[in-house]
Amino acid sequence: MTDTKTTSKRTRAARTPNVWTDEERAAMQESARERKAASRRGPGDERAEGERELRAKIAAMPQPDRAMAERIHGLVTDSAPDLVPRTYYGMPAYAKDGKVICFFQPASKFKVRYSTFGFQPDARVDDGEMWPVAFAVTKLTAGVEARLADLVKKAAG
Repeated sequence: MTDTKTTSKRTRAARTPNVWTDEERAAMQESARERKAASRRGPGDERAEGERELRAKIAAMPQPDRAMAERIHGLVTDSAPDLVPRTYYGMPAYAKDGKVICFFQPASKFKVRYSTFGFQPDARVDDGEMWPVAFAVTKLTAGVEARLADLVKKAAG
């Protein structure tokens, strides 16, 4: 009888499952490009370049995300004109003193059923001992816009 030898050697790919989705990997790569581009620009160019990049990202979004992102951009710039527009992991975001305060994550970014408007730790949206830092947004009604405007003003304050 012939002995057949099977190998127990595993490849690296077999041992390491794919931890990140393609969308998450792309977002991390976009973040690296954003940091590299930001390191090359001077403080005077930050607002103009950030606005240009943010508008390009919005223009590339499919509808209805694009319409929502355009309305949110107007809402944020009207509510907190001191926040600097920029991109954050390839998403529209707004920063203060170089730190992202809030961002808009379109539903199409990670193929989910709702868009998200979120706040980073430097945003001052504190409300007691527990408060939300991200909001699912399916439709921008007058009430939703007013709530977001209030939160953005508070976060930028």
